[in-house]
Amino acid sequence: MQYHSLASNILNYMGGDGNVKKVWHCATRLRFNLVDDSKVNKDKLEELDGVIQVIFGHEQWQIVIGTQVGSVYHELMGILNIKDGNEPNQENNKKQKGIFGLINKFIAFISSLFMPFLGAICGAGVLKGILALCITMNWLNPKSGGYILLNAASDSLFYFLPIFIAFTAAKQLKVDRFVSISIAGVLVYPSIIKLATDHITLSFFGIPVIPMAYTSSVIPIILAIWVLSYLDVFLNKIIPNNLKYVFVALIELVIMVPLTLIVVGPIGSTISNMLAGSIMGIYDHAAIFAGIFIGGLWQVIVIFGFHWMILPLIMSNIAKMGQDPIFPIACAAVLSQAGAALGVFFRTKDKKMRQVSGSAFVAAIFGITEPTLYGVTLKFKKPFYIAIGSSAIGGAIIGMSGVYAHAFAFPSILSIPTYLGHGFLGEIAGLLVSFILAAVLTYLFGLPAKNVDSTTKKITEKLIIPVEGEKLPLSEVKDKVFSSGQMGQGIAIRPNSNEILAPVSGEVTATFDSKHAIGITDELGTQILIHVGIDTVNLQGKYFKYFAKKGDKIKQGQKLIEFDNNSILQEGYDTTVILIILNSNEYNIAENYNKESTIAIEISKL
Repeated sequence: MQYHSLASNILNYMGGDGNVKKVWHCATRLRFNLVDDSKVNKDKLEELDGVIQVIFGHEQWQIVIGTQVGSVYHELMGILNIKDGNEPNQENNKKQKGIFGLINKFIAFISSLFMPFLGAICGAGVLKGILALCITMNWLNPKSGGYILLNAASDSLFYFLPIFIAFTAAKQLKVDRFVSISIAGVLVYPSIIKLATDHITLSFFGIPVIPMAYTSSVIPIILAIWVLSYLDVFLNKIIPNNLKYVFVALIELVIMVPLTLIVVGPIGSTISNMLAGSIMGIYDHAAIFAGIFIGGLWQVIVIFGFHWMILPLIMSNIAKMGQDPIFPIACAAVLSQAGAALGVFFRTKDKKMRQVSGSAFVAAIFGITEPTLYGVTLKFKKPFYIAIGSSAIGGAIIGMSGVYAHAFAFPSILSIPTYLGHGFLGEIAGLLVSFILAAVLTYLFGLPAKNVDSTTKKITEKLIIPVEGEKLPLSEVKDKVFSSGQMGQGIAIRPNSNEILAPVSGEVTATFDSKHAIGITDELGTQILIHVGIDTVNLQGKYFKYFAKKGDKIKQGQKLIEFDNNSILQEGYDTTVILIILNSNEYNIAENYNKESTIAIEISKL
């Protein structure tokens, strides 16, 4: 893929440099906020090699590219004249109103907290799972230096998670990032952690500080930075400019650190415990229902972005309880989409779809489902529904098994080791059912016949003669451009009527000021040119009249052109009508010179 060329074309069809307010990217998509949405050429964007789909909603354009999105984004930022392009436009989000607007803003905010270090989360989670597998299989000694170092590498991001979130939250809420990190640092400060470990209640000028462990926590630090954003605005209003540099940060630390440990942190921790307890309670009492619901609807949740609201809960579950039931079930949904893509790959005979579905399958088994969703399953619809049904069944099996994830790793084939423990065999069974069922059912029922048989069976079409008269070989036309066949194969007619009729159903794709010719493209993609006369372009439209315009959908036999045959002959022009298949190399073409037949040409798509 030529990333620079693709980036340049995307920018061009998005309305150019001056039309882009904001651009950033997630795991598979470029996301744009634009000045004028009407300048976007959606059709041209979707035709680009490398673009899977173009989606517009909530004042945001999403260009689905796949796992190469980072490379395209890098090239795009090299030619785009804007700053800070890698974060969502919060200002633009404020235009949305009502409950849906609030939900969208909340989702955008939560996603912006995790997106910058999403790759690191994925890598650390998978490494944690691999280490768990190595210990289970006795491939590594937990006391060995290799394990200790690699475990630290896999665990450090999650242990110091409040610091990472503080940085991204500060960026979104527009407060000092290093003050925010300092507050988060207190939550994981060794002496504070020791107080929680030893259950020692600290007194802050007579106010008790409840001992709590905040390592790997999410909600407490989000609440703390949210409170800080209001305090920061207040302090910047009342403190003189020449004193702000020192005293804003000083007062924020003095107020926010105790406030976080005494009030905000315990509230956030209580919320986390309640949510975690609720999820575990539902799972413990209705595991099958949870499996069907999460397994069947996880990809729908991902499409609408609601998974970003769930990720903090999953992290909280693992941090507070050391386990989570959601991701093992969601993994069934991911692998069912992979199975559906594989079913399409084996069933379709369309070369481009085989390429798309093959690469989408590989991406999906590693947890990136957008190429599968937007490039394959949603495109044909049936594979999407099959995948949902398959993952619901697989999710029910996983739910009954009582399996949990013991580390945070986005659902994929690489996350499977994180599910080791009770119910693991049930997890494997559920994943296999989801994957195999989706693949087999998609192969059998997922594609319409035309997508299955496009290269194994020839698709034939009959072109009727466009004008009454005597049919002639193209070689007898008195124009070397046509008679040589360099423009394509076809047939000629010496007319004895004044009307040109559509030889096929399709769309008018070319008209001319001189009205002496017309271009048509049919449903197979056959590009047809009907040319009336030799050198009749010199008449500049005299004696010709169109009955269809460019872009019109037409039916076979419909009148397209009316011309005065006798008058053109009297002007000294040859009125032979030529029908050319411009893309003849894509067809087997049989010309028909039977005088009694209305068929001019029979074509078979190769």
